[in-house]
Amino acid sequence: MEAMKSIYLNLEEQYLFGKAALTVRYDEDNKIPVTPEQIITPRRWEDKKNDLWTTWQCVQENMIKGGLPGRNASGKNTRTRAITGIDGDIRLNKALWMIAERFREYKS
Repeated sequence: MEAMKSIYLNLEEQYLFGKAALTVRYDEDNKIPVTPEQIITPRRWEDKKNDLWTTWQCVQENMIKGGLPGRNASGKNTRTRAITGIDGDIRLNKALWMIAERFREYKS
């Protein structure tokens, strides 16, 4: 955790983190209802940091809580759904952790 707090990501790297996270959650590109920018946007002012740890936490919170406005494959307005099942939660957290580890290795 401390190592991730000391690794800073530029906006492009944060975008790539968000894009990778979305591909874990949604199987096909045309079914992704939100943008990577939305998924990396913090919900709280205190989380407006650009380190790897905070980026990971923002993405995790946005994906697990859901509620982000977007458009479905047919173009209709929708909101992302929360992950409520423990299996989905564990699967997502493992995948996000692996993405964060790859970023940590890349930036070290």
